[in-house]
Amino acid sequence: MRQTGQPFRFCRTTPKYRPMTSTSPETNENPPVRAPSAVPIDDSVLPFEVGPLDLRGRLARLGPSLDEMLEKHAYPAPVARLLGEAVVLATLLGSSLKFDGRFILQTQTDGPVSFMIVDFQAPDRLRAYARFDEARLEPGLSSGALLGNGHLAMTIDQGPDMRRYQGLVALTGGSLEDAAHEYFMRSEQIPTRVRLAVGEEWRGGEGGRHHWRAGGMLLQFLPKSPERMRQADLDPGDAPEGTTAHTVDEDDAWVEGQSLIATVEDVELIDPDLSGERLLFRLFHERGVRVFSSLPMRAQCSCSRDAVAGMLSRFSPEDRAEMVKDDKVVVTCEFCSSVYQFTPQEAGIDNAGETEQPNT
Repeated sequence: MRQTGQPFRFCRTTPKYRPMTSTSPETNENPPVRAPSAVPIDDSVLPFEVGPLDLRGRLARLGPSLDEMLEKHAYPAPVARLLGEAVVLATLLGSSLKFDGRFILQTQTDGPVSFMIVDFQAPDRLRAYARFDEARLEPGLSSGALLGNGHLAMTIDQGPDMRRYQGLVALTGGSLEDAAHEYFMRSEQIPTRVRLAVGEEWRGGEGGRHHWRAGGMLLQFLPKSPERMRQADLDPGDAPEGTTAHTVDEDDAWVEGQSLIATVEDVELIDPDLSGERLLFRLFHERGVRVFSSLPMRAQCSCSRDAVAGMLSRFSPEDRAEMVKDDKVVVTCEFCSSVYQFTPQEAGIDNAGETEQPNT
């Protein structure tokens, strides 16, 4: 492969992350240097760092996995696009988990798209679902207008024996990018910028149709030196009226990082012919960017016949009896649209449709 004029470092060490933070692994001072790969990789997350600026981040590219999740429900285009943004955001955040847990992103609002949930199960499984009112889907609505007012919940589930961590962000007509920035500023206090993009790609040939693609980038300023770690104090709630808030000027490195990620265009994030490595090289080659092994992603629901049977067993006998229609119980998974059928006996229902008569 032809070498370019600027270094593009690549470290083969698997990164280790803290939840919600774009950390990097311990690496050699002199990693291998090579040209950026021209081969695009879909359904993956590419961690990276820009050492001179103390920047770390992840680049997500989703193709067939996103298309599979969205096409199973045949969502209208505005809903599919908004849910695609939620999937990319959940992928960027969930892929930082260093344990076999789950990251769940959920919105509940008064907008046309009243409910969305994305379930990321570490290290690589994704599923998603949206609920919407088709009558309220007017042409040209922005993502903020589709969401409306409500809240965004981000939950980290480390397992049944561990305490859940949940962060809440108010949604007031802004986008998911805005909500992510608000979360990191208020809850994590980590300077963070997020870019999300979703679009359709036409593939011709026999039976050709549009396919959904998405991309996203998360960039964080994580300085190591005490001088660069200074942050503004939070305003005290009981400060006297008129007190001047304590402010700290943004570090020049972070100002530069924000300027660079602001130049990323939507088409670059979803371009099937532009590799993630080349995109990162375009942005950060003057400072030198280091990439790590990509993390594969896949669309896979966790539902199963046994899991559905277990869910049915938690209902009362009366509730289960009411589920019987045409001498069977039918359950459809909201995530993947899989249909599971049970006889009344398999669902634990005896004498379906009969009720006990009270004693007289």
